[in-house]
Amino acid sequence: MKLKVLIVDDEWNMRNLLRIYLLKEGFEAKEASNGHEALAWIDREEFDIVLLDVMMPDMDGWQVCQGIRARSQVPVLMLTARSETKDKVRGLGLGADDYLTKPFEPEELIARIYSLIRRSVVNKQAVQPEFRLSFTDLLILPEGRQVYVKDRPVDFTPKEFDLLVALAESGKRAFPREELVERVWGNDYFGDPRVVDTHVKNIREKTSKAGLEYNPIQTIWGIGYKFFDGNTGP
Repeated sequence: MKLKVLIVDDEWNMRNLLRIYLLKEGFEAKEASNGHEALAWIDREEFDIVLLDVMMPDMDGWQVCQGIRARSQVPVLMLTARSETKDKVRGLGLGADDYLTKPFEPEELIARIYSLIRRSVVNKQAVQPEFRLSFTDLLILPEGRQVYVKDRPVDFTPKEFDLLVALAESGKRAFPREELVERVWGNDYFGDPRVVDTHVKNIREKTSKAGLEYNPIQTIWGIGYKFFDGNTGP
């Protein structure tokens, strides 16, 4: 099976040059001309490595790297004409695995790619992937207690986060307030069950402000609340 590479660069000439290098080496190459296309590829296919340009309009390489890391642990090799140490440190701090300055020799590029893929295989064997709850424009990482809306992090209080996860993990099941209180606040909570209403309101406001175009928590009259994943199909 061929190793699959995603090339992300806004310049056609550079994408074409990289594609020629990769095809000659026997790789399968896919291309993205901007960050949004790149993240769409990551959402629908598995890649062995991503070659990511830093200087792109709209979403730069650093932003794209953050978006990739919210979805996948695929190796990311950043390609840039900027050689400043601070830029390299920034890229590595955002989750990039290596940094190659343009112009570069094809032999060095291919060597870096093979090195990162080998390292990734070893890491996959040693570490189990983090469990994630992924929905339309909404990503929840329970272990890291992180929430992303359209690749942007959203801050929640501990109880808001626990409430969102409790609903998201349960599919389309509707919960009465009392059961949500028991799940999130515990059996020793004796306050007003309508504390749930306040937290639901906060979750809705924060996700909406972050750009989520649907309400992730629906009110079921006479019962309580249930999670909505944004999918309006059957």
